[in-house]
Amino acid sequence: MPLPYRDRFDAGRALAAELLALVGRTDMLVLALPRGGVPVADQVARELRAPLDVFVVRKLGVPGHEELAMGAIASGDIVVFNREVLAMLRIPRAELDAVIGRERLELARRDREYRDGRPPPAIAGKLVILVDDGLATGSSMLAAVRALREEHPQRIIVAVPVASREAVALLRGEGTEVVCPATPDPFYGVGWWYQDFSQTTDAEVRDLLARASHTADQPAPGEQSPRAAG
Repeated sequence: MPLPYRDRFDAGRALAAELLALVGRTDMLVLALPRGGVPVADQVARELRAPLDVFVVRKLGVPGHEELAMGAIASGDIVVFNREVLAMLRIPRAELDAVIGRERLELARRDREYRDGRPPPAIAGKLVILVDDGLATGSSMLAAVRALREEHPQRIIVAVPVASREAVALLRGEGTEVVCPATPDPFYGVGWWYQDFSQTTDAEVRDLLARASHTADQPAPGEQSPRAAG
């Protein structure tokens, strides 16, 4: 078992080793859940030679009980609801709209800040590898998967370096493909399995995405840059 990881970059390299069979596919896209998922996904995208971007997800918390999710909003203004929670609590539409409005503003702010003006990637028809630094309950990742499905990808693979067995079971129970090299038991928490689990900053996310975008613009050996060709 490759634990503990030195840091998120080390974890990303270990995770990429589980995905090497995908190298060479031209329909692949690596999406990271910010912030901690971005350094992990950076290494995955490098090893797989795939584009890297972020998929921002914000939980829609029940007013007064914000830890309870009544849905989620994601990049692309995708909104998914937990119908069971809404039906059980009978949350008024006005309250629901107010929460969506607040989270929509925060999601838009993060999208702008992380991408620095770059448009979001096209997802329809793509093989999407959805990456985070680990899964404890799996609830945020499940919301991300549900939202991402609204964009009609060809296939979604959730890829994480470490997860609880319960989180993996939750995702697979909804028909989600999961790649995870380590599911320790007892789990304790994601940070337990990293020597360095210091917080990833917004600046680090921006830098990694900018670098990945710059690399994607570079021609392969022997090829002419599209910009030069134009």
